[in-house]
Amino acid sequence: MLLPTLRRAFISPAPTSRLLMTSNSATPGPVEQSIRHKLVALLEPSSISITNDSWQHRHHAPMRTETNNGETHFSIQVVSDRFEGKNTMQRHRMIYSALAKEFEQGLTRCR
Repeated sequence: MLLPTLRRAFISPAPTSRLLMTSNSATPGPVEQSIRHKLVALLEPSSISITNDSWQHRHHAPMRTETNNGETHFSIQVVSDRFEGKNTMQRHRMIYSALAKEFEQGLTRCR
């Protein structure tokens, strides 16, 4: 389930300014890069922020596998005109559908 802060970001119409992208890691891993690439291509956001929260879950069993590169939990905030006219559930489905492959490969949570 995405947090209310993400829902508020989805509700905001995208300004016609340049794209603002932020990340909390100096060198984003392959999962974060894939998430960013897919969401930017799908949503053409005016703003996107992806935070790798995986370190907070390092004691969970999925974090101990070698296949996920330690990238299993993310917080994502997106502002896009593509969300206009869509309710929260539809917006979440757009994101989860775009990231289906990542979920199959070990991504556990996006909020």
